[in-house]
Amino acid sequence: MPIMNTPETAMLDDAPMVSRTLARAFVDDPMMRWFFPDDASREAALGRYYTTLFTRQYAHHGVCERTGAAAAFWVPPEAQAKAVPDEETIKELLDILGDRAGAFQGAVEAAAQHTPQEPHWYLAVIGADPAAQGQGQGAALLRSGLAKADAAGQPAYLESSKPENLPVYEHFGFTVRGEVRLPDGGPVLWSMWREPRRPAADGV
Repeated sequence: MPIMNTPETAMLDDAPMVSRTLARAFVDDPMMRWFFPDDASREAALGRYYTTLFTRQYAHHGVCERTGAAAAFWVPPEAQAKAVPDEETIKELLDILGDRAGAFQGAVEAAAQHTPQEPHWYLAVIGADPAAQGQGQGAALLRSGLAKADAAGQPAYLESSKPENLPVYEHFGFTVRGEVRLPDGGPVLWSMWREPRRPAADGV
C-alpha cells in the first residue's frame, strides 16, 4: 500500500520518524559516508545526527515538513540568522561525529564560503526512505517548499554531494552554481540555485 505523500508540518513529536527516515535516506550519501565511514554504525549515528539537527535547530527556526516516508528542512531568509546552531547543538553534533568532528567542521566552513549572499530559501535537508522510492515522497516535499519560495518571490538554494540527484533538482528548476571540493579528501559538493517562478506558471 502506498505511503501517504501529502506534506504536513513536522512536529517535535515526529522526531523518531523524521530521524529514522533521514538516516535511511542518507546512509549511502557520499558526504555522510565520509562523516561516518563505518558501515555497521552509520545508520544509527545518522539517526542521532538528524534527531539533534531537527529537535535543536530546524524545528525551531526552519520550515520542516514530512510525508509518510520523507522529510525536508527549509530555512527562509528571515530565519537564517537564527538557524545557526548554538554551542550546545554544535557540541552534541561533534560528540556524535567523534574523531570525524574535524572533517565535519572543515566541510561546514568550506560550504559557508560559497553560500549566496542574496536572500533565499535554503533547502538544508531533504530525503526519502529508499523503501518508498518511486512514490513521489521527496518530490511532494520539494514542490511544497518551492511553492512557498515562489509565493514569496524568492530564489532557492541547496547543496548536494550525490551526483545522481543533480538531474532531479534540475527538473525542478535548479541549476548548478558551483562545485566545492571538501577538504581532507572529502567529496565534491555541488551548489544549486533556482530563481523564483510565478506560482501559476510553475507547472512542476
